[in-house]
Amino acid sequence: AITTPGGPEVLKPVSLARPEPGAGEILVKVAAAGINRPDILQRQGGYPPPPGAPATPGLEIAGEVVALGEGVKRYRIGDRVCALVPGGGYAEFCIAAEDNALPIPAGLSFIEAAGIPETFFTVWTNVFDRAQLKRGETFLVHGGSSGIGAAAIQLAVARGAMAFATAGSEDKCRFCEELGATRAFNYKTQDFVAGVQEATQRAGVDVILDMIAGDYLNRNVDALATEGRLVMIATMGGVQAPLHALRVMTKRVSITGSTLRGRSVEYKQALRAQLLLHVWPLFASGQLRITIDRVFDFAAAPAAHAYMESSAHKGKILLRAG
Repeated sequence: AITTPGGPEVLKPVSLARPEPGAGEILVKVAAAGINRPDILQRQGGYPPPPGAPATPGLEIAGEVVALGEGVKRYRIGDRVCALVPGGGYAEFCIAAEDNALPIPAGLSFIEAAGIPETFFTVWTNVFDRAQLKRGETFLVHGGSSGIGAAAIQLAVARGAMAFATAGSEDKCRFCEELGATRAFNYKTQDFVAGVQEATQRAGVDVILDMIAGDYLNRNVDALATEGRLVMIATMGGVQAPLHALRVMTKRVSITGSTLRGRSVEYKQALRAQLLLHVWPLFASGQLRITIDRVFDFAAAPAAHAYMESSAHKGKILLRAG
């Protein structure tokens, strides 16, 4: 639990009563949970859980169903599931809406499956729903070596787009290219706008998935193609920046963004259906994989948070039950 807003050290183990699933909910004995940037923000006091959600952090889990709420039809006790949850993932037991849980893809471990929900729900809703990335288009993701970035690169390529990425080291850039990116640009030594324009014969990219915001805003507009779409999902570079409106107008650029945690169970249920239809078969075929950087025991959650804040990782950081 988060004992008070602050650094990683404020994460402390606590004893709580085992939760009981309500109507349409399942209780999962958690085998593994993913760590995500929103967990860091919540721990720092900047991202409170939505109303009714547990105060314990953790937005994605994998484990075994151990109890069923009234009316549950999708699952039985003993089923292996992964789930997107609004909180409570860093725990021995976690409640999930049955409509926001999915069967673990064949051949994947609990640890691998715990790295799916937050990343792939986020990528699908933003890149393929809001930004409408299509086969034959071009795509750029910032932070390509993150869990979200690794998922976005793989999924874009699997669905027939050409992917580009930015990352903060040559090693991370090679990691992105190994996942399928045509080019990855080291933002510490390269101008990604110039790199994108060169790689696309000055056409620009059709879609950008941005976790930076701040002063990347105008640079993203410059890197976009005519009729390009920018979708923002985080603000690691700051929440405000001036916008060169004329560039947006002359390119007919669309700018959008979203957060996922506070969306309704029904909205996430619709995303779940899309993932089962379009994404789960790609795990079965081997076109998608979960890239795991490091796995920590639950007791080492403070160290896991510190590691994520160092930005040294490539792929997912996960917690496993002892």
